[in-house]
Amino acid sequence: MFQLGIDVSKNTLDLCLLREGVKGKMKTRKLKNDVRATSAVINWLHKQHCEPVEVHIIMEATGVYHESLAFGLHNAGARVSLANPHRSREFARGMGMLMKNDQVDAYMLACYGALREPLPWAPPPENVRYLSSLLRRRDALVADRTREKNRLEKCRATDCPLVISESIESMLLSLSSELVHLDNLIEEHLEQYPELKKDFDLLTSIKSVGFQLGLHMLVILRGHNFDTAEQAAAFLGVVPVEKSSGSSVNGKPRLSKIGPPEIRAKLYLASLCGLRFNPVMKAMYERLCQRGKAKMCAIGALMRKLVHWCYGVLNTQRPFNPEHLSNARGMCMAT
Repeated sequence: MFQLGIDVSKNTLDLCLLREGVKGKMKTRKLKNDVRATSAVINWLHKQHCEPVEVHIIMEATGVYHESLAFGLHNAGARVSLANPHRSREFARGMGMLMKNDQVDAYMLACYGALREPLPWAPPPENVRYLSSLLRRRDALVADRTREKNRLEKCRATDCPLVISESIESMLLSLSSELVHLDNLIEEHLEQYPELKKDFDLLTSIKSVGFQLGLHMLVILRGHNFDTAEQAAAFLGVVPVEKSSGSSVNGKPRLSKIGPPEIRAKLYLASLCGLRFNPVMKAMYERLCQRGKAKMCAIGALMRKLVHWCYGVLNTQRPFNPEHLSNARGMCMAT
């Protein structure tokens, strides 16, 4: 199978095709990243005497500029893999590729596909993609509203003209109105798809998993094919990474932080909420602290436990039951 590495940027695509593995012949090309990008890549592959079904395409999942191309190439029959940027960069360093530019990155991705053989990517269902777009827009409006609130606070604390504060207040009203409209669209979408509504209700049955985290975890868990809860936790970057070697290197384990930081921020806030309102999470936090774990380490464990619970309720299709966890823990201690 041919390996095609594609380095995606806003305006261009850098292609590198390997015919016979890392040491085989190499073909490169630069194309425009526009609405005709998929057909341009396929036409170029035809000129290289290979069909899309014979090609393993590897690109990095950065931003949104790769999405249209990934969907188009997948629909054309190609095997598409989305590499984690952090892992592909570490792979490049291990291969001795210290230089970083578009051409080198395309070659590195092709080598990554040949040597690592990453799993193929499957596009999420249409209803999950639509929900993801609504959430992305909602998060952007929430960030804009927060910025406007900060501006209004500074404006009131200084000698600012009245027209400025009135402009900010008008913008805040507009943003709040649009957020209400988006929330209504999200609720209507969930009602339109009963399976999504059921999954959302299962996720929010976990105390401290609210509206925002429940929706984002729904998109994450239903938009990816995770075989285990550990895979979901690793994707979100909430697994501990140990740093120890011999007798001289003995660093504290830290979260890997590989994955979407905005989801980790929501998991962090939900964990703090769980310390106050979720007895199971509070008891777990106290046990970890009594064992000598640092407070932030214990909170990281709560974040990871939330991901496991979210995966569990969707996998079993049963609401969260804290009594079941308590009974299971009691049986383990008795034995």
